[in-house]
Amino acid sequence: MPWGGTAFNPLDEQITKAYVPASGLGAATYQEVQWANFTQTFSSAVASNTGPAVSSGGGTQAFQFAQQGKIAYADNLLSSWKSNGIYDDFFDGLVDTLKTPDGYAAVPYNLDVRVSWYNKALLDEAGVQPPTDWNSYHSVCAALKKNGVYGFGLGSGAGNFTGSHILAAFMINNGGGLFDENQKPACNTPENVEAMEFVLDLVKSGFSDPAAATYTSANVQAQWAAKTFGFGWDGAGLAASVTGDVVKDMVVGDPLKSNSGKTGGLYLPNNIMMYKNTPNQANSEAFLTYYYQNMKQLWTKNTGIGLPPLKSIAATPEFQADSNNVKIVKEWQPIFKTWAAPGGTGLFYNIANTVDGTAPMTTFAQSILLGNTTATDALNTLQSSITGLMK
Repeated sequence: MPWGGTAFNPLDEQITKAYVPASGLGAATYQEVQWANFTQTFSSAVASNTGPAVSSGGGTQAFQFAQQGKIAYADNLLSSWKSNGIYDDFFDGLVDTLKTPDGYAAVPYNLDVRVSWYNKALLDEAGVQPPTDWNSYHSVCAALKKNGVYGFGLGSGAGNFTGSHILAAFMINNGGGLFDENQKPACNTPENVEAMEFVLDLVKSGFSDPAAATYTSANVQAQWAAKTFGFGWDGAGLAASVTGDVVKDMVVGDPLKSNSGKTGGLYLPNNIMMYKNTPNQANSEAFLTYYYQNMKQLWTKNTGIGLPPLKSIAATPEFQADSNNVKIVKEWQPIFKTWAAPGGTGLFYNIANTVDGTAPMTTFAQSILLGNTTATDALNTLQSSITGLMK
């Protein structure tokens, strides 16, 4: 998959083709699949047994194919990694996000995270310090508003799922989330209501751009570049996507304490999966061992891939040179939770068809950003919609 900029896939292909298999085993070939219609591309290939032996893909893809009996679970591979150092190199808790009752559906690959960002110069002009909790965040937004700047910067337009991710992150920040311990939707909880009431207050106070519900990712980046967003929420690569002189002032914020004193956030652990339709399962596992021992240059050569899953990559001088990435790993990574929160840590099949980039989540986010609902009504509607999508 094209995980980064133009430098990513050529280097990724170079790493892949440099794999030297054991005697009698096949070499690795490389195929790039574009994000446009990738779900259909994989589904058709896997259904017809013409798919890959090993692949990356969407963060919940492995759970969908595992449900269909097409995934080769990674338990044996992970067990072998306990003796060569790879297993202990993963960030704490990361491997468990891929654990299912039947085994590990995949292995962690790169981390797509949701964090706060602010424009240091705009906060200085407003005379405020970066917030540390919900109350001080509200005050920062109010100070920015006096200068004509929005403090709740995000979007939920066509193809932009970040808005719904951030709303889920605020629920997790308050000890909530969307699923209970039985992996059933549990949207209308006191924790979630309190979180969405806080967000609705931000919206109704004029701290959010009135057009936020329609903003694509490009629109959001344009607002940062135009300095109309002074504080907001996005992925780790926001600063790299914003153009102009504003980039030098882009800083990752601190995790906020909610009014109940909790911290937390949402991340989407992307992964690499193995398939039962492979010429040789042992070769699939041997290739992945090689790949994980040689993939760090995807980060050290700044190809634009997401955050690394391995502590050793995060410790390289090249990674440490980016203070924003260092802050995310040090302060945010330990508090991140998956879509499964608060009931569990491991991802599961129904996440893909209920909340991960789905129409109900977009509708929910847009209703909150438009401010034309109550927290209870919006959460009840979301609960009903995603319950209907459960399989």
